[in-house]
Amino acid sequence: MKKLPVFTLGVEEEYQIIDPVTRDLRSHLSKIVDGAKVILNEQVKAEMHQSVVEVGTNICNSVTDAKNEIRFLRSKIVELADKQDLIVGGAGTHPFSKWQDQPITDDPRYHDIVNELQDAARSNLIFGMHCHVGIENREIGLQLMNQATYFLPHIFALSTNSPFWEGRQTGYKSFRTKVFDKFPRTGLPEYFDSVGSYENYLETLVKTNCIDNPKKIWWDLRLHPFYNTIEFRICDMCLTVDETICIVAIIQGIVAKLYKLNMNNTSFNIYRLALIKENKFRAARYGIDNNMIDFGLQKEVETKMLILELLDFIDDVVDELGSREDINYVHEILKNGTGADKQLVVFEETGDLCRVVDFITGEFTKGL
Repeated sequence: MKKLPVFTLGVEEEYQIIDPVTRDLRSHLSKIVDGAKVILNEQVKAEMHQSVVEVGTNICNSVTDAKNEIRFLRSKIVELADKQDLIVGGAGTHPFSKWQDQPITDDPRYHDIVNELQDAARSNLIFGMHCHVGIENREIGLQLMNQATYFLPHIFALSTNSPFWEGRQTGYKSFRTKVFDKFPRTGLPEYFDSVGSYENYLETLVKTNCIDNPKKIWWDLRLHPFYNTIEFRICDMCLTVDETICIVAIIQGIVAKLYKLNMNNTSFNIYRLALIKENKFRAARYGIDNNMIDFGLQKEVETKMLILELLDFIDDVVDELGSREDINYVHEILKNGTGADKQLVVFEETGDLCRVVDFITGEFTKGL
């Protein structure tokens, strides 16, 4: 049997920099980023708001490599933050910080975005996890992107970790996506029948001054305009390393399984975006609780059952990828809840959003 190619991985996480006394987000005045660049070079960068730090792994050949890198990156940022008397947390939104109080990073790129998008940009105080999966052949990459879109709500449901916004319990397990929806060119990706038509779309937007570069396509999943990867962008920032790596392993498994089907001249069904949007809403609202829709059966099914079916779907590739142990962590998430569920339990028990922040920062270092 023909071996699968190496589906390389790159993982990006966006961290909250927090004042240990007030528990509010705090500007690190680029000191953490500048300090990290000495050790991590281009693996760390400032984000639009000064209280956010983004890190990215090197290109990893396995889930194990990615896990080791994420542990290292989290550890280094915690160490550098501690030197500034700051702490670090991982969640899709901060429980009570107000975006109006958070300064914008002094960088021409961010000034341009704010100038164009105004309060939609200023209020975009959110934190995500992105996962790149390497695909050398861009035509195959585009086909896999079209097919993998169906699974985005399943992945997203597992990552939900933003139930609070500006001191309010929102009723959503992921309010981060509701905040990001205000940006243009977000949400589920369009269907394209070829790389040529995709690149023509990008060229048209640049030529007509809609965007100045193709990275301003901020879809939940995109064929990366500059790298030979497909990039999954739908996930909330996760509490722990184990949660991040579990979801990364599932993403890699989906891509590998769809690739395997493609090589066997079969493919997964392409469903209408209007249908997949229904499941994305349910994932944002309920996380792994409640139901999503099985469009093959055309009926509601418990979300947890659909996630177990997804595990069955990718089961024949995970051993070759060496990721079974990390994928099995999903059973812990299904049993104990997502980050959002855990945040809500802390709030229900204490009624105190500062205790929720303490929980978020405590979980961030678990397993390092």
